[in-house]
Amino acid sequence: MKVKNLVKQSVKYPLVLLVFCFASCKDAPKKTEEVKEEIAKTKVDEKKPFFELSLAQWSLHKQVFDGGNPYDFAENAKKLGFTGLEYVSALYNDVKEANYSDEAMAEFVAKSNEAAKKHDMKNVLIMVDGQGDLALADAAERKKTVEAHYKWVKAAAEMGCHAIRVNLAGATEEKEWVASSVDGLTQLGTFAKEHNINVIVENHGGLSSNGKLLSEVMSKVNMDNVGTLPDFGNFCIKKAEDGSCEDMYDIYKGITELMPYAKAVSAKSYNFDAEGNETKIDYAKMLQIVKDAGYTGFIGVEYEGEEKSEEEGIIATRDLLINASKNLK
Repeated sequence: MKVKNLVKQSVKYPLVLLVFCFASCKDAPKKTEEVKEEIAKTKVDEKKPFFELSLAQWSLHKQVFDGGNPYDFAENAKKLGFTGLEYVSALYNDVKEANYSDEAMAEFVAKSNEAAKKHDMKNVLIMVDGQGDLALADAAERKKTVEAHYKWVKAAAEMGCHAIRVNLAGATEEKEWVASSVDGLTQLGTFAKEHNINVIVENHGGLSSNGKLLSEVMSKVNMDNVGTLPDFGNFCIKKAEDGSCEDMYDIYKGITELMPYAKAVSAKSYNFDAEGNETKIDYAKMLQIVKDAGYTGFIGVEYEGEEKSEEEGIIATRDLLINASKNLK
C-alpha cells in the first residue's frame, strides 16, 4: 500500500495505520515519519475557517429584479456552498405591494421557513430597508419609523433569525444624528429584546459610515441586543454628483472601531485580480481584524461587482474568504 493511499485510508480507518506500522514500521522507519508528516499536512489542509459562511441575498438582486423568484434564495445559496441565509426585505415585491399586511408577512415567513428547512439552511438575519429613517431629527416621525420595524422583528423571530439589520439615516448634523440614533435604536432595541432579536446597524452611507460616530452611538445605547454589522466596503460618507466618493472613511479603521459591537459581518466585494484577490479590499487584513476581535459567527458574502456574473462573483468572494483565512495569526 502506498503511503499516500495509507494516509487517506487512515483518516477514515485508523486501524489501517496501526496494522501497517506493526507489519512494516521496524523495517521502514523513514516511511513511518513520512506517514506522520502526511497526516499532519492533511489536518492543516482540512482546517476550517474561524467563521461560518452565509449569503447576503443582495448578491442575487439582479436575478430577482429580472423576474427571478426571491423564494428560491435557500435553494440557490445551498448550491453555492453556503449554510446561512441573510434575507433582504426590499427584494420581496409581493410583501411590499400588499403594504406589508399581516397576511403578506405571514406568507413571507411561511415560504421562507419552508424553503430553508427543505434545503437544510439556517436563517441568520433580515436586512430591512424602506421602512423609514431611524435617525430622523423629528421625534414623532422617528417613532413611526421604529414602529414600522416591529413587523420585521416579529418575522425574524418566527424564522429563527438572530437579528434584523437596520439603517441609521436621518439627521445630517453629527450631534443631532448621534442623539437621534441613540433614541431610535433604544426604542427598537427594547421592543426587539422581548422577541429575543438583535438590532444591528450596518455602515451604509452617510454618517453611519463614520466608524467613530457609529461606535459612539453603540456605546451610548449600551444594550446587549443592539450592535453593528460591519461591512468591508460601505465606508463612503458622502458621494459626489458623478457617483464617486467625495468623503471616504478609512475602511480598516472603521472595521476596527465597529468590531467590538459586531453581531454579524458583511464581506463586500466588487472586482478581482488574476490571483483572485479583491482589488480594493485587503481581505487578509480585514479578516485578521475580525479574528482579533474574537468574532466566530457568520460572515455574509455580498458581491456587488460588474465584471463577473452574480454566481461567479459570489463564488470568488466565498473562496477568497476561505483562502485568506488560512494564513492568519
